[in-house]
Amino acid sequence: MEAALARVLAEQASGGPGAAAAPPAGADPARTAKRELGPEFLQSLARGLTVLCALDGTRSLSEVAESTGLARATARRALLTLEHLGYVEHAGRGFRPLPRVLELGYAHLSSLGFAEIVQPHMADLVRRTHESASMAVLDGDDIRYVARVPAYKIMSVDITVGTRLPAYATSMGRVLLAGLPHTERAARLAGADPRPITGRTVTDPAELATIVEGAAEQGHAFVDEELEEGLRSLAVPVRDRAGQVVAALNVATHAARGPVEETLAALLPPLTETASRIEADLRAVTRGRRLRLP
Repeated sequence: MEAALARVLAEQASGGPGAAAAPPAGADPARTAKRELGPEFLQSLARGLTVLCALDGTRSLSEVAESTGLARATARRALLTLEHLGYVEHAGRGFRPLPRVLELGYAHLSSLGFAEIVQPHMADLVRRTHESASMAVLDGDDIRYVARVPAYKIMSVDITVGTRLPAYATSMGRVLLAGLPHTERAARLAGADPRPITGRTVTDPAELATIVEGAAEQGHAFVDEELEEGLRSLAVPVRDRAGQVVAALNVATHAARGPVEETLAALLPPLTETASRIEADLRAVTRGRRLRLP
């Protein structure tokens, strides 16, 4: 039930990464959901939230009805109810959201811990890619895992929250190193003492510096069987409100999945989208206060 409800609500959302297209005029998505989910689905609540999400500025009643697929009378009742509750106001011939909408969920969201915020996004990433997802922070010359959602076991090393691995040989480590100021990055790489873990591990300091620089320019890092034979991983940065890289998100897959180009094409878009969603939640949570990492 929860998965189906989440899917239906996601299909009603508009404008976000991975969102479905707006329903055509006259097609009420809440009615479709009601048929699918039965009495557990509160149709009036879904319609009200759909109308509220449609107010990305001042919108007329006709525009709201068209963008949500609701009848004008239904959209009007939802707007008047939201106006009465203080979430929207009349603006000329249209309606616009009021700051009170920021209260919806913010108190609960601001009390969540880091792992509680990122875990649902990572679970969705695993569902989309069918690959394990992890998040790590830089801890000295290592990365330290702070969240993980496994799809299936593809590594001989048992990865759990708290596991440490050398930053130089991991995709997340290279993304995190790439996010450092240039002088600090150079100092970290100079003191890393890279050693071969597999036959493909890059250990030459100059080559590592070039790879990390490339990760900084491209916005992602890809490691192909350098940490473990048969294992590939792709990572992207996660940034705070100030734009600083504070964590890295990755997916790990078998080298047998296919050519590198196909792996990147399949995994990089959902990985990047997930990182963007996590960053949006982190910005909301840290409004007015500092982000606390595990």
